[in-house]
This record gives sequence, structure tokens and C-alpha cells, in this order.
Amino acid sequence: MSRQDTQNYQSLFLQDIPLMDVRAPIEFDKGAFPNSHNIPILDDLQRESIGTCYKQEGQDAAIALGLQLVSPDIREQRLDQWTQFIKAHPEGYLYCFRGGLRSRTTQAWLQEQGVDYPLIQGGYKAMRTYLLQQLEASSQQIPLVILSGFTGSGKTHVLNKSLYHIDLEGLANHRGSAFGSDVNDFQPTQINWENQLSIACLKYRHQYPQSGLLLEDESKRIGRNILPDSFYMQMQQAPSIFLERELEQRVAVIREDYFTSNWPLYQQQHRDAAGEKFSEYLLGSLARIQKRLGGVLYQQINSSFTRALEHLFTTGKTDLFDEGVYLLLQKYYDPMYQYQLKNKQRKVIFSGTEPEILAWVDDHLKTMTQ
Repeated sequence: MSRQDTQNYQSLFLQDIPLMDVRAPIEFDKGAFPNSHNIPILDDLQRESIGTCYKQEGQDAAIALGLQLVSPDIREQRLDQWTQFIKAHPEGYLYCFRGGLRSRTTQAWLQEQGVDYPLIQGGYKAMRTYLLQQLEASSQQIPLVILSGFTGSGKTHVLNKSLYHIDLEGLANHRGSAFGSDVNDFQPTQINWENQLSIACLKYRHQYPQSGLLLEDESKRIGRNILPDSFYMQMQQAPSIFLERELEQRVAVIREDYFTSNWPLYQQQHRDAAGEKFSEYLLGSLARIQKRLGGVLYQQINSSFTRALEHLFTTGKTDLFDEGVYLLLQKYYDPMYQYQLKNKQRKVIFSGTEPEILAWVDDHLKTMTQ
């Protein structure tokens, strides 16, 4: 029995249904969904040519050109790729931009081979609109609590030990500071970031419909990804809880997260060039905040990190980074955070150590209303 086409976007995203995207690669690269796979019916040049023809000569001429451009060999190749996907994901659906000509052509070609595969009505455009609407709804419906604390407090570690959280930095693949990029410096496009955030919030609303949501205190920009206005506004208005951590512990957290754990990743990724790449990452990140540090402090930290890098490459030890981290925290990050706290309207409703924070979250977020 063949399955029907669908407009049940909620079910698609809640159940992580595999999606076959038949749009051109250039469209897919601009924005898609976490479980979508691009197997285009037209490549970028073919799409451009047919689009121009459609504007100048109309739909019939565009269809004729499409049939001309997609040779029997190309068609056979597309069918083989599609059928492989369908065998691997029999529960999936296909879509194009609006659920129109390309989706239905794909369906028709498959049906000629005896394969029935449903499409998503409205296509990418309708699903994207749905996710934007749901993100707005989530920002209004989910009670938020913000986990704040000085740089190096280990907020992300604490956040991920709670059931009631979404890791914004994890979704953005960035730690949210000048030194926050990973070994590949990869982040989702802004559209994909918004889609992932909306889906995460949608899932949270259905899994914990009566619960509050813990988010880490973030600026509007996490690396290259920007929080949507309405979502960020709700974060600014939400109450906060403050994670307490001694300076020495914070230095140790930063050493572990940014140096001890990071250096082996660079060795694995870049091999003989690991030292050069790790130096570029660290000293380049420092250079990006040079103006805010001021000339004297920048030179102090740059010299300290340069010595620490040489020590790391010689001995494999990261202990010499502590000196530069102390300077960054005491002279730059802590004063900046204290200034920001004074200018925020957010109410601090609880302060405590990691165990105290986690106990408070379990007690207060399980049942919480706006």
C-alpha cells in the first residue's frame, strides 16, 4: 500500500524523518533541514537555464528544455540515486522548493520504475515557514531560565548535565567566545542554524510540555550565527541563575577545554601542520580582540601564549597557558562581564556551586509556567 503525500510538518521534524531534497545544490547549500539529503533532479546550471526559460517563454517551454537537458544517461543516474535512498529510507519523503514541478516529476519517473514515494506538499518553502512560526511560538510559550557565570565557570558542562536544557553553542558548533571555533571552524548557515534551533525547541515543547528551559547566557551572536530577535529578547527578559566557580578552577576549566582537549584534535586533523594551525587558531583569535585589550595587555598575553605554545610542542604539556588565561580573565573577561551584568535588567534568582545549581534546576524547572 502506497503512502500519501503529507503536510504534517510537525511529525516530520519530531520524528526525524529522512527527507530527499531534489532541489539544486546551490539551493540546498543555502538552507535545508537536519535529516535532508540532497539528490537533485537538476544541477545548478540546468536549474538556472530552465529558470531563465520559464521567465522568458513560460512553463511549457521550460518543461521542454528540462526534458532536453536531462539526457537518458543523467535520468538513469538520478533514478539509481533516488532508488538507493528509498531502499535505505522507506519511511522518508521527497521535496523540492514548493512541492511542485520538480517533486512531481521525480515522483512520475519513480512510478515508471514501479516505485511509489510520497512528497511533501508545499516543499521547502512551506517547511521553512512552519519552522519560523514554531520558533516564534517557542520563544513565547517556553519559560526560560538563563545560566550565567564568569568566563571559564564551565556553564556548558553544567548545562549538559541537566535534562531541561538546549545547548545553543552545541547547535552553533561554537563556544561563543573569541576562541570558540572548533578545529574545522565549521558552523551551520544562518538558515540551517535557525532551522535546528526551531526543531530543538519544538521537540522540547513536546517532550517537556510543563517544564522550563535552561539556556546558557549568550550574546546575540554565537560565532557567525545570530540568535533571532524574538528569541534573544525573551532570553534578555528571563530570570537567571549564577554559577559560582573560583578563579583557579576557571583557569583549569579553560586549560582543559581550549588547550588540553583541543590540541590532540589539531594533531589528528592536520598532522605535520598541527603546530602551525594551532598557533594560527590561538594567536589569530587573540588578535581579533587586540583593540579591546589594548596594546600593552595584548603584547603581554601574546608573548605568554607564544611561550606556552613552544612548551606544548616540545613537551606536550599545557600548564604554561595558565599565565595568559589569568591575564585574560582578570584584565578583560571579568571586568567586561561585570559591566554587562550591571547594564542588564535580568533578575538573578539563585546563585550556587555546580551541585547546588543542578539541584535547583531539577527542583524548579520540572514544572514551570510562563
